[in-house]
Amino acid sequence: MPLRDRAGLVVPEQPQYIPGSPLARAFEQPLMLGLFLPLQTGGWSQSTLARDTDWSFHYNLALTRQAEDLGFDVVFGLSQWLPKGGFGGATGYRENFLDPFVSAIALASATRSILLLGTVHILYGPWHPLHLAKFLATADHISGGRFGANMVTGYADTEPAMFGMTRPDHDRRYAMADEFAAICKDLWAGHDNLTFHGEHWSLDEAYVSPRPAYGRPILVTATGSPSGFDYAGEHADIVFVSSPVGEDFERAIEALPGHVAMVKAAARARGREVRVVINPTIVARPSHAEAVARYRAIGDHADLESIRNFTGRHDAGDSQSWLEHTARGRAVGGHLHLVGSPEEIADQLEQLHDAGLDGVQITFYDYQPELTYFGQAVLPLLEKRGLRNS
Repeated sequence: MPLRDRAGLVVPEQPQYIPGSPLARAFEQPLMLGLFLPLQTGGWSQSTLARDTDWSFHYNLALTRQAEDLGFDVVFGLSQWLPKGGFGGATGYRENFLDPFVSAIALASATRSILLLGTVHILYGPWHPLHLAKFLATADHISGGRFGANMVTGYADTEPAMFGMTRPDHDRRYAMADEFAAICKDLWAGHDNLTFHGEHWSLDEAYVSPRPAYGRPILVTATGSPSGFDYAGEHADIVFVSSPVGEDFERAIEALPGHVAMVKAAARARGREVRVVINPTIVARPSHAEAVARYRAIGDHADLESIRNFTGRHDAGDSQSWLEHTARGRAVGGHLHLVGSPEEIADQLEQLHDAGLDGVQITFYDYQPELTYFGQAVLPLLEKRGLRNS
């Protein structure tokens, strides 16, 4: 039975069910592999230990091509709106920050097969669903159906203020996002000119053409709350979650099965299926001892000033994700940490898969050499275990 929206109109089918769609191909992998691009100063790691990770577009383009050549399924970019100096500290953490939405579109013409996801805060400033529906349909055609949007509502109270706005409360934001996404899907379906007068947005005789190549663009969200799970269950194809108990792998692997199950249950209650992914930082070396030494060195060089500023901003918001991470954990980065030899990393990735996760969105401390090593030493082990199709 086709899915219908609240007005009874048939909404575009999820791209994963359309034969030949880039999303359907990615979902054939037992464990999806994504790369979290370092589009911002310092990437994901607040440490002063020497490295060459860089926020520039050309560096991220090279990473994307490298990931694509290794068979990765997706690259993804974070979005934040920050004041001068970012989070400060010795590293000037996130002082420079390329827009992930624009960057993902720019990467489309320089890549062949990898999915390109960009974050957009849909409730900030003058965004209207008609704008985003048109822009995403255009990006969909530019990329051949490989583009997707991580549509988020924004948890920080300082970000809306930059746009002259006051942040709505948590659950109201998700109600607004629900209406926004539903309008976009009606526009992509293209039944006719759309007239709609809702609680938050209105349209009269609106239309978007050309329509997306595979029903609609890929839709993504990142969440950790019941309201967010409901929104994801209604609209998303891919859902990013964080560890509800911090970065320690042993603690996380016990808590994640129930956490992931809640996300998938919210989608199945609506007759839908979603893929759930998490962001680990991977520290891999030839031996366990070498990996632990590297991991400790990153933490020993924590940029404590930027971490204090980052933590203060996060704690002042109303996010229900990423709540129990230590200062050393933030120095390394990611939502949980995978540390060890290639065999140990493969073991941990297999445990995440067994816990119900469908993929990982990986960050590294020093991206290019560590991505190279992952491809040489870890990826063959994942193929041997049946976690990756070669």
